[in-house]
Amino acid sequence: MRRAARPVTALPLLLGLAACSRPPAPDPAYRAEIEKARAERVKRLTAENGWLTLTGLFWLKPGGNAFGSDKADPVFLDAPGIPPRAGSFDLRPDGTVVLAVEPGAPVTVNGAAPTTAPLASDQTGKPDAIVVGRLRLTLIRRGDALAIRSRDPESPRRKEFQGIPYFPIDPRLRVEGTFEPYPVPREVEVPSAQGPAQKVTAPGVVRFTLFGKALSLEPSVEAPDDDTFFFVFRDATAGDETYGAGRFLYAASPKKGDARVVLDFNRAVNPPCAFTPYATCPLPLPQNVLPVRIEAGERTPAGH
Repeated sequence: MRRAARPVTALPLLLGLAACSRPPAPDPAYRAEIEKARAERVKRLTAENGWLTLTGLFWLKPGGNAFGSDKADPVFLDAPGIPPRAGSFDLRPDGTVVLAVEPGAPVTVNGAAPTTAPLASDQTGKPDAIVVGRLRLTLIRRGDALAIRSRDPESPRRKEFQGIPYFPIDPRLRVEGTFEPYPVPREVEVPSAQGPAQKVTAPGVVRFTLFGKALSLEPSVEAPDDDTFFFVFRDATAGDETYGAGRFLYAASPKKGDARVVLDFNRAVNPPCAFTPYATCPLPLPQNVLPVRIEAGERTPAGH
């Protein structure tokens, strides 16, 4: 009888510990703000040009790279109405890419007939929109490498999308950190889940405290005067409850004369690679691997 009584005595203690671990209820205005951001995020993800429409990523080799519905084509386009050989992407020695189209192939560039002008990549901010049948192609540049990315508005991933699971909103995981700039911003090489490593600019480090632990994250910026810090981080939930390669977080960079940075982990999002194998995603560097559980933001999407 004494042995049977011990679990019963411990039960209230276990329930009490579980209750203590629950996040406090967020302020209604803050909850509404987070829920609005999540709805907008899903809207972008499921849009006709969202990540769920990606159907291919083809790294170009020097010379001609044929495209069409023939599986032997280096750029294989799987959609109705596309001929076996629709044309070719010619990667020239000077690093430009020129499109050559077969007669009668259903191909347009920016809504007009293709020309022999070099194609603009995504690095220009205004990439050429290449349409082949219902597919939309874009030239992308990652370092010195060039690739063709294909999108299909009828993609099964888009049609079968089941939403994004989240941790409960936890106000404790919205913390204020201190930005410590480097004497000179550093150029850092970041590995990628697809394609070559990418070079980014790291302006300094953000130090913060979470659950009594002193932590830090190194952000990157697109330009020295960028008003947004971009963090690629991994925490102890990765590979279990969150995407194994890590997550992204954006934060406003501090204004001149101020060092404060708000890190709201309730806004942590999955990288595009969590939704499609055809994205190029930076991976977290060792200094951005946190030895704590960040139970906030997006969890692992269905199917991963």
